Amino acid sequence: MDKKYSVTLADGTELSNLTLNGNNFISTVPLYESTFRNNCSPVIISDGVMTETHENMELVQVVQQFPGEWWFILRDLSQEEIRRIKTQSDIEYIAMMAGIEL
Repeated sequence: MDKKYSVTLADGTELSNLTLNGNNFISTVPLYESTFRNNCSPVIISDGVMTETHENMELVQVVQQFPGEWWFILRDLSQEEIRRIKTQSDIEYIAMMAGIEL
């Protein structure tokens, strides 16, 4: 019997009854990129015994690999990526406040 996983996204959406193949989670319920957009900080992953909280993740891809199977990959953002995202956000905020178009 395959181990079953659950992934809980930031807004509380729980993707359950998932199997794992390498780093691909496999769902029999249709999944779309929009489900994950701005919804991966934090992500809780559980196998029913152990639970891990990932503070900053992003969706790599979600595809319908086979009929009735949607495969998706999440990855942790590095500290450098988080710094770059914050810096870009700060720049955009300052530009907005100063009335500058980027």
